[in-house]
Amino acid sequence: MGFTDETVRFNLDDGNKQAISETLTTVYRSLEEKGYNPINQIVGYVLSGDPAYIPRYNDARNKVRKYERDEIVEELVKFYLKGNGIDL
Repeated sequence: MGFTDETVRFNLDDGNKQAISETLTTVYRSLEEKGYNPINQIVGYVLSGDPAYIPRYNDARNKVRKYERDEIVEELVKFYLKGNGIDL
């Protein structure tokens, strides 16, 4: 499959929005409690897909793996934009 100059539409289901948000909060707190830098670890997981970035502590690894990484990125981008005054 080649690249195109046309803009491609990317759509995700919003059904998991609240659950993803709660999961990210749980994962963040679990990483923090274990002494990791939560932001670095979550970014490492999202970029690589390697679950080893997330500890098993508090079942954080299993919880985050319930969602596709693109769903997580979408939720993070929406949260960031809303926090910076963009009305979505």
